Amino acid sequence: MKRKRSVHSAHILETDFFDDIIHDFATKGEDYGNQKRNTLKLFMLNDFTINVKSFRVPNLVNQIAYRFFRKSKAQRSYEYANKLLTLGIRTPQPIAYYEFHTLFLFKKSYYISEQLDCDLTYRELTTDFDYPNYETILRAFTRFTYQLHEKGVKFLDHSPGNTLINKNGEDYDFYLVDLNRMQFGSLDFETRIKNFARLTKHKSMVEVMSDEYAKCIGKPYDTVFNAMWRETEAFQEKYHRKKRLKQKLKI
Repeated sequence: MKRKRSVHSAHILETDFFDDIIHDFATKGEDYGNQKRNTLKLFMLNDFTINVKSFRVPNLVNQIAYRFFRKSKAQRSYEYANKLLTLGIRTPQPIAYYEFHTLFLFKKSYYISEQLDCDLTYRELTTDFDYPNYETILRAFTRFTYQLHEKGVKFLDHSPGNTLINKNGEDYDFYLVDLNRMQFGSLDFETRIKNFARLTKHKSMVEVMSDEYAKCIGKPYDTVFNAMWRETEAFQEKYHRKKRLKQKLKI
């Protein structure tokens, strides 16, 4: 099986270390928040903690597509991370990606970045309404999302677990993770508002985000709120409909 490797220049002297990580991924490393479809592990390199995301082997159609026509999730994660950094948008430092394939089919891939320990994620804001400086953080997050949109970033997985948050003095820094689905270009009002749809089911949060985004974009609060709540309800209905269908199919 052939391998494709790309390693960030800052770590070029450590390529053997990363090769060993990938070779021994199944038996070494510390499990870290494994997902349904992918696996995350942590490894130590000198004073750094390295985060390695292993993408599962795609279905047959995508094995062909990723082999010949599309960039893999690992490659996109690596390239999008570097793109975000050039735009001044924070994300854990990208290091490398690895791909394995046969002559005709794509197989495993891995994305390597520096581990970032955070104070919280956006998800905590959806479950703990008494979190210190709650509204301040939520409004800062909304301004961060506005900056994404102004810089032409449409983060397709803009969902609760994919924004890490660190307190920085009196301010808050936001970092994007799970980067393999992004689009870049000018965003109209409808697209911007729809980008909030996956973040929460709570009307009170949508009210705060709408208020802050309306100030950023220079539109009336009612216009922003009505659009944002409509998109939120539409997403929730679609999500629960899909969930009910899966439960019926299991029966």
